[in-house]
Amino acid sequence: MRRRAASLGVAWVVGAALLRVTLLAPETCPPFTAADARAAAVAAAEWITVNQGPDGSYLYEYERDTGRVSPAYNLVRHAGTTMAVYQVVAAGETRFLAAADRATQYMLDRMVVTGDDAASWAEPGGDLQLGAAALLAISLLIRRDATGDARYDAELIRLGNFMVAQQLPDGVMLERWVRSTGAPDPEQRSRYATGEALWALAFLNDAFPGHGFDDAAWRTLDYLSLRRDDEEDLFPNPWPDQWAAYSLAQMGPWGLADHHIAYARRLAQAFGVQVRWDSQRTGGIATLSHPPEPRGAGFGTVLEGLGRLGVLATHDDRLADIDETLAARLVCGAARLAAVQTGPEDVVDDASREIGAWFRDGVTRMDDQQHAASGMLWAEAVLRGEER
Repeated sequence: MRRRAASLGVAWVVGAALLRVTLLAPETCPPFTAADARAAAVAAAEWITVNQGPDGSYLYEYERDTGRVSPAYNLVRHAGTTMAVYQVVAAGETRFLAAADRATQYMLDRMVVTGDDAASWAEPGGDLQLGAAALLAISLLIRRDATGDARYDAELIRLGNFMVAQQLPDGVMLERWVRSTGAPDPEQRSRYATGEALWALAFLNDAFPGHGFDDAAWRTLDYLSLRRDDEEDLFPNPWPDQWAAYSLAQMGPWGLADHHIAYARRLAQAFGVQVRWDSQRTGGIATLSHPPEPRGAGFGTVLEGLGRLGVLATHDDRLADIDETLAARLVCGAARLAAVQTGPEDVVDDASREIGAWFRDGVTRMDDQQHAASGMLWAEAVLRGEER
């Protein structure tokens, strides 16, 4: 009996010790200032624009140990990276405007008419992707707000009409428009593009009310809030969708329903857990029990999600109880991500292709800098106490 009690005691102690270094491990959040956040975002924008080609395209992927530049390219990530550069411009760093405009022209040169006053863009001969249309629209809208220049309003309406035509009556968004058939592919959806299109439609409605973009946005927000993760079998549930967070913040002033707020709360928990888990990875056994250091793209989306949900929480009393927690998680995550951004002292071979980048296993990709830069700007706003 005593041996059994002793064994249980040992098991309890071992179990408690394991909890202490895993789920209950202490969190480490480095000191971080608004100036630090701005510097990280600007360094990321520098990497993006220094490595831009004369045609407006970006360096897609770089392997530092071999100096290899990937020949691959991704149009949706091109549009998203352009969006991030415009966000940096909107934050006051106007020297990046010319580079963002070159990247925009790369997209506008590839526009394809898909219907009555509807268009999107793709490489010649390629099918059109919902996410590429959405992120081009968002890029142009951020540019419009930052510069007061309305020269692309006609293109924005056409992009919005294209996205509405990709929507089913229940709010589902179809991911691809097939050039050979001149119609959407009824089978293809995307865990990313739906939220991208939702934010674009909501943003478009604020800029151009009366075009019906709000009706389309409500349908898709209901789909995301109530059914998407189950119907599309996404894991984890809720899928930590920063584009949904952008959309909720954009639509917050419209008057969200309780089920939208419940969805926002679930998203906040999902993003917050990721920051907590990363902040517990502080050495020793925690490096084994916790995931590897996140890449700039993945962890940057967490910061974006927290930042935009923080915007919603400051304006909706139903989320007031988590406003400060969202801000704390955002700043902690940004501090940890900034700490592993490549600086001059970390250069292995080519400073122009390394400084300002986030590497994972010796590789960086343009969306590492895209999402991290966007997240850093939200952290800066929190640290400055600015209207987010």
